[in-house]
Amino acid sequence: MSAIGMDLNRFILEEERKYPKATGSLTIALTAITSAAKIIAAHVRMAGLADVLGATGLTNVQGEEVQKLDELSNRILVQHLSDSGQFYALASEEMEEPLYPEKGKNGKYVIAFDPLDGSSNIDVNVSIGTIFSIHKKVSGTIDDFLQEGEKQVAAGYIIYGSSTVLVYSTGNGVNGFTLDPSVGLFLLSHPDMNIPGRGKIYSINEGYYKRWDDSLRSKVDSFKERGYSLRYIGSMVSDVHRTLIKGGIFAYPADSKSPSGKLRLLYEASPMAYLVEHAGGKASNGVTDILKVKPEKLHQRVPVFLGSREDIEEMINHND
Repeated sequence: MSAIGMDLNRFILEEERKYPKATGSLTIALTAITSAAKIIAAHVRMAGLADVLGATGLTNVQGEEVQKLDELSNRILVQHLSDSGQFYALASEEMEEPLYPEKGKNGKYVIAFDPLDGSSNIDVNVSIGTIFSIHKKVSGTIDDFLQEGEKQVAAGYIIYGSSTVLVYSTGNGVNGFTLDPSVGLFLLSHPDMNIPGRGKIYSINEGYYKRWDDSLRSKVDSFKERGYSLRYIGSMVSDVHRTLIKGGIFAYPADSKSPSGKLRLLYEASPMAYLVEHAGGKASNGVTDILKVKPEKLHQRVPVFLGSREDIEEMINHND
């Protein structure tokens, strides 16, 4: 196990050395993400003083109101990821179509990202975050983004809260790094993250209780009767971060208003499922493993159940 306090860049380089055929491309790619995250974190800290709060007056491809900080975060990420030269194409939750950077013509990877998850929490100073998912470039077409989640080469998120924490995996464990603003470095703070087999928390928006089917209502009632506590922030990054550390259930199910679910497969569900499963947990759309779902379009939505393995297996077991 790596030592607490190890610098993220050194950690990434030491991981790279385990693979003799590594070219360093993924290392540069991850470094570009961390650089962008530091700049976004600085803007988040100043959000109440700088003119980055509130809406832009525009709507994104999802039909959602675009917040100023959404737009700024997207622009910062696009700039850093494009300039790195490692990404053949970029897909953002805020953009209708992929972007193909001039400097990325020889890039080995494509990246899908949610620049600022939890937009509704920006103006009330609740934790928000960035989520990213990296796949290898295979065909040089949009199909590169439409690969199953199990084919991701890296995924992670950055949470901007009481501290800024970056959590990521390249398929060899899950590790978390906290930004020390005094030196501008992400330092290892959560090594080898493993989600408990069971938790005592369930995280779901019970305001939609009447929209759920009878089976889901019964399952949630069962967890409540056994003393599980409700903890729901409304920012996926925050809710999943807590679930990774403390165990339990995070769910954003389909309902009568959103029969296909609400969360985006490429930008939210797939990368979070990758992290949870590599930390020993389980992720499902209610029928199958999220990582086995082959996307059909860039902005596809999907129901999500993820967290402690035993809790999720019980949650999605339709025979109970």
